[in-house]
Amino acid sequence: TASLGRRRGGRGERQSGDALTRGCPSEPARVGYSAVALNHVIDFKEKKQEIIKPVSPSELFPSLPIVQGTTKRIKVLTRLTLVVSDPSHCNLLRSTSANIRLYDIIAVFPKTEKLFHIACTTLDVDLVCINVTEKLPFYFRRPPVNMAIDRGIYFELLYTPAIKDSTMRRYTISNAISLMQICKGKNIVISSAAERPLELRGPYDVANLGLLFGLSEGEAKAAVSTNCRATMLHGETRKSACGVVYTVKKPRKVEEEETAVPACKKAKTQA
Repeated sequence: TASLGRRRGGRGERQSGDALTRGCPSEPARVGYSAVALNHVIDFKEKKQEIIKPVSPSELFPSLPIVQGTTKRIKVLTRLTLVVSDPSHCNLLRSTSANIRLYDIIAVFPKTEKLFHIACTTLDVDLVCINVTEKLPFYFRRPPVNMAIDRGIYFELLYTPAIKDSTMRRYTISNAISLMQICKGKNIVISSAAERPLELRGPYDVANLGLLFGLSEGEAKAAVSTNCRATMLHGETRKSACGVVYTVKKPRKVEEEETAVPACKKAKTQA
């Protein structure tokens, strides 16, 4: 399980964001997350901002906590989220910026239907963020959503706004269900964007919230586990410009085990 949306700085809040990172992995590790992403948000609408080099997690956290129920330490990733409201803002993602390549996860938050289409079809990103704090100014369309799924891009839904405010909860559920009607529950990631430990929920609680968003039980579990892992692998592929091989041991079926038994032994057992 992974939480891909712990916020750090951005939007003119760099100093307060740095303060929030002190002890940041402790709470995710305590509730059972094996990975957490520190999110640096850049909103071009507010003021001109440059993409800075991400601070190494080893510098922020010399000693990482152990994930509850395991013997492994939590993995801390760096994430960059660009809030784009104009097509010119996307040029930064198309450029071969050295600092952009240093982030483990790249996300884009499109504000218009045109930018949503561009993000799904052309931009080299790992996540497309869905607005959950207000009514969407456009309807989701099947062609760009299917294109994003084919390209291995995931759609991110935040649950923290739904916890804070009843109006935002209504928008979150409404926008999420609108997306589910198009993507059929595929390539969904549920993140926190938590700024305080109290806003973070455990993976099982988040999976239950996914049921309210229109996901099935299996899809809701994938939204906090396998889909998050796939997003991280997609980021590794983007950074290295190569492929990443991920192997899974296939369980043997009963029929295969029976065919593997020699005929002489099978005859003896039947006798």
